[in-house]
Amino acid sequence: MQTLYKKLVAHFGSQIQTASALQVSQANVSGYVSGRWNMSEIVAMRAELATSGKFKAVELCPSLKEFQKHSA
Repeated sequence: MQTLYKKLVAHFGSQIQTASALQVSQANVSGYVSGRWNMSEIVAMRAELATSGKFKAVELCPSLKEFQKHSA
């Protein structure tokens, strides 16, 4: 998961730019990258929209994977 978050940061160019695009703090982005916490559902959906689908919300947020399994 951490690698995916690092790729997301690379996509935007920096943690600060990522934070701005996702409407969160830079500290949140740092937490995702370091593995301290996972991205919330809403932030993952913002990431998917902000990257035009390059990064999928279901890949960024583990709880969305669980939701997807139960709704299928």
